Amino acid sequence: MRNRILALSLLFLLVTVVSAPFLQSEDDQGVPHFNAAAPAKGTKLPPILSKDQLWGENAQFPYQTHAYELAAKIPNEIYQQPCYCYCDRGMGHNSLHSCFSGTHGAQCGTCLKELYYTYNMHKQGKTAKQIRAGIIKGDWKQIDLQSAASIN
Repeated sequence: MRNRILALSLLFLLVTVVSAPFLQSEDDQGVPHFNAAAPAKGTKLPPILSKDQLWGENAQFPYQTHAYELAAKIPNEIYQQPCYCYCDRGMGHNSLHSCFSGTHGAQCGTCLKELYYTYNMHKQGKTAKQIRAGIIKGDWKQIDLQSAASIN
């Protein structure tokens, strides 16, 4: 009987230890990668794709292509923002800018909402650091993509 209780206890402990990392919520994963400052003077960032480079599923909705137009206007600001789809872990991105130098940004609601949030806050005169604080707080989640295509 003691051996059975000991075996079950060890099995329970093993299952708990192995499963614990998967029990974390997205909120427990920490802040994704970002750059704390604008790129150094003379640094050339990878270009943001133009809307003409988007097609098929990457250009189904106006808010997808419009996001790339806006991203091209604020490359230094999006370079300083994290991306809460955690593409830094799976795709090696180092900021929100990386999402829009490829097609990932067009396919990801998180990237799109963060881009529109960043653009709106930049237009209101917020610094990249202030914008980042809002992103970390989750303010970007309030963006409605259907109406975002009208943002200029």
